[in-house]
Amino acid sequence: MEKITESKLNPEKELKRNLCVHHEEKLLLFCKEDRKVICWLCERSQEHHGHHTFPAEEVVKECQEKLQAALERLRKEQQKAEKLEADIREERTSWKFQIQTERQRIWTEFDQLRNILDSEEQRELQELEGEEKRILDSLAEAEAELAQQNQLVKELISDLEHRCKWSTVDLLQDMSGIMKWSEIWTLKKPKTVSKRLKSVFHAPDLSTMLRTYRELTRVQCYWVDITLNPINLNLSLVLSEDQRKVMSVPIWPVKFTNYGILGSQYFSSGKHYWEIDVSQKTAWILGVYCRTRFRNIKFGVRQGTVHQNVYSRYRPQCGYWVIGLQNKFEYKAFEESSTSHPRVLTISMAVPPHRVGVFLDYDAGIVSFFNVTNHGSLIYKFSKCCFSHTAYPYFNPWNCPGPIILCPPRS
Repeated sequence: MEKITESKLNPEKELKRNLCVHHEEKLLLFCKEDRKVICWLCERSQEHHGHHTFPAEEVVKECQEKLQAALERLRKEQQKAEKLEADIREERTSWKFQIQTERQRIWTEFDQLRNILDSEEQRELQELEGEEKRILDSLAEAEAELAQQNQLVKELISDLEHRCKWSTVDLLQDMSGIMKWSEIWTLKKPKTVSKRLKSVFHAPDLSTMLRTYRELTRVQCYWVDITLNPINLNLSLVLSEDQRKVMSVPIWPVKFTNYGILGSQYFSSGKHYWEIDVSQKTAWILGVYCRTRFRNIKFGVRQGTVHQNVYSRYRPQCGYWVIGLQNKFEYKAFEESSTSHPRVLTISMAVPPHRVGVFLDYDAGIVSFFNVTNHGSLIYKFSKCCFSHTAYPYFNPWNCPGPIILCPPRS
């Protein structure tokens, strides 16, 4: 703008700029090699001999087109930069809101925990005070009863001591019956009170509970949406329309040994987590299946086959990393074995799981099971799993009523 203003204010100076300083001819040509604007006499001079020259107007037009193209491109880049900048500002605001929301949620939940702890503390103290009152009242009653008996025996002793001073005739003629009463009177002992408190409070290990819950929360970050695969479905299994629920229905007179159903999703790397609702089941088998070179999976076998070895397939050698429930209360893990039968381990369960979480770390060779009902406590963990092929979620509702239900993420 300064140059344009200057040229308008000083037209003579601008005219001189368009003239060759050597020949005072108009600068109408452009030398490509020297990248200078020259006049026709300069073109014929020894300095520019053999150089490529072009009309200045054509070169200017080409330059203007290039400048315009560059300008348009840079303006688009500027728009992109401004949009990205706006997106980042928006994302920053969104993250701030998300962090603040999570911070507020953490405060609220810990306030609730503190309120629960305060409430439990008051309840425990009230129970202790109630027990203290019952014990002290009982002891006070016993003390009063003993004091009454003590007073009575004092009076009897005093009366007997007085009678010891009587004459023989008076003593023999005494018919008050006090002598007989004194002979049969015995101390009535009060009810004994236990020397131990009826209940002693033990605070739960909150640090362990929180650490366990954090571990569950960590693996839940890898929650995937699993559905059941209807292919090769056993005739005794009924699958829901949304492919999230499966249950066993006996087909008379044909009987099947139920070998379960795979998930539609499969994995060959990474970390994955899913949850199963087993609250209505008295028997089930859950975990991960991966095809091995030992045998291929079979989903249904007539009961005429070897029924007593029905659990023999559930072991890592055959591609199963699973745990199960039998007979309502018996929790089992099926481990490696050198025999044809799996090594069945009994799992102790403080709280029966109504919901089970399964975590697969394919690359690390880990399959873990969590009791979501009990704050995410670890049920069992398979380590050093050798997955030679893709791994599938495995579900077996077994031959008992009630469905196995796959839980959608974050439900």
